[in-house]
Amino acid sequence: MTNQKNSFNSLPGSQNISTVSSGKVRRVLGIDPGLANTGFGVVDYVNGRYRMVSYGCITTKADEPHGQRLMKIYTNLCAVIDEFRPTEAAMESLYFAKNASSAMMVSEAKGVVSLCLAQHGLDLHEYRPVQIKQAVSGSQGADKELVQNYVKLLLGLEAIPKPDHAADALAGAITHLHYKK
Repeated sequence: MTNQKNSFNSLPGSQNISTVSSGKVRRVLGIDPGLANTGFGVVDYVNGRYRMVSYGCITTKADEPHGQRLMKIYTNLCAVIDEFRPTEAAMESLYFAKNASSAMMVSEAKGVVSLCLAQHGLDLHEYRPVQIKQAVSGSQGADKELVQNYVKLLLGLEAIPKPDHAADALAGAITHLHYKK
């Protein structure tokens, strides 16, 4: 996992929910599921503005036993939820994949994510890729680079979040806040 010892410190420029003096805060966990890399991003929406809280990536190695990889995703995602206490969760819906094997691995990771969210009482909201592109960039035809640049802009970040899986997770959180105002 990108962050060590289940310590998910807020990144520079972020603001903790307890420091917001006025307005209702909505905290959304965005997730980009995958067996090798599961990206996560935590975004607050308060007083009409998006605020990045934290992001990262849970990484597993191909030589680890399959069940252990899934358990690592589950355990680390639970730690993220326990640390940041989101009230909503979102991710991109699974779309047609050319490679059945990789689609199966993403589906397994998504199942683990869904179980973790359900155990924490979080409903999962899913969005099609075109919905995410539209919500974040204003164009359904936006490429990955444009979406990532808009994530950076909307969250007031100095750089595009890395790795890509974390940026995709942040885009999912922004999309949910956009559609569920």
